[in-house]
Amino acid sequence: MTDQAGTTAAPGLPALDDSASDRRLGECVRLLRQRMGLSIQELGRRTGLSIGMISQMERGLATPSLRTLRLLGLALQVPISVFFEERPEGPLPRYIIRRAQRRLLRLTPSGVLKESLAPDAPGQMEMFELTLSPGGSSGADFVRHQGEKAGYVLAGTLRLWLDHEAHLLEEGDSFRFPSTVPHMFDNPTDAPTRIVWITAPNAGAEQ
Repeated sequence: MTDQAGTTAAPGLPALDDSASDRRLGECVRLLRQRMGLSIQELGRRTGLSIGMISQMERGLATPSLRTLRLLGLALQVPISVFFEERPEGPLPRYIIRRAQRRLLRLTPSGVLKESLAPDAPGQMEMFELTLSPGGSSGADFVRHQGEKAGYVLAGTLRLWLDHEAHLLEEGDSFRFPSTVPHMFDNPTDAPTRIVWITAPNAGAEQ
C-alpha cells in the first residue's frame, strides 16, 4: 500500500505502457507546480511528501498513490481529474459522457484504475468508476481534507477505513462521509472490486 515505481500490470487491470503513463503524470505535476511558482521543496512542505518522492514522480520514475495525488491536488489547487489522461478526440456533448469517451487514470502498481464519469464542464462534483485489483488501495496512510465523498459498490468487496475503523462493503452497499474524517480504502480479496465514487470538494467549509 505504498507509492512505488514499476511497469508490470497489476492483476485485474489491463496490460499498459505504465512508463508512458508515469511520464505523462509527472509532466502534469511539474507544469502545475511551475505555474504556481513553487519549488519542489515548497510543494513537499505543503503536501508532507518527501522531496525525493516528488522529484522521482516528476521524472516519471515513481507512480503516486491516490492519496498522494489528492495531496498534490489540494496543494496545487486543482481537482484530481486534472491528472487523468486526455479524452479521446471528437465532439463531446455538454452534459453526457459515453463509455468510450471516459478519461482514465492508471495507477497500475497501486492496483487502481480510475475512470472519470463526469463531463469536462466546471461543476461542484466529481464522479468516477474505480476498479481495484486484488490488494489495490488508495495508499499507505489516511488522508483528510474539506468536502464530502460518497459511493456505491458495483462488484466485489471494498474495505473502507473511516477514522481508523474498518468497514467491509459488498456489492450493493453504499456510503457517504465528510472528507474531513481520516479515510483510506483497499481491496482485501483476490477478486477485482468496482465502485462508483463521488467527490464534492467544496461541500461545506467545516464538515
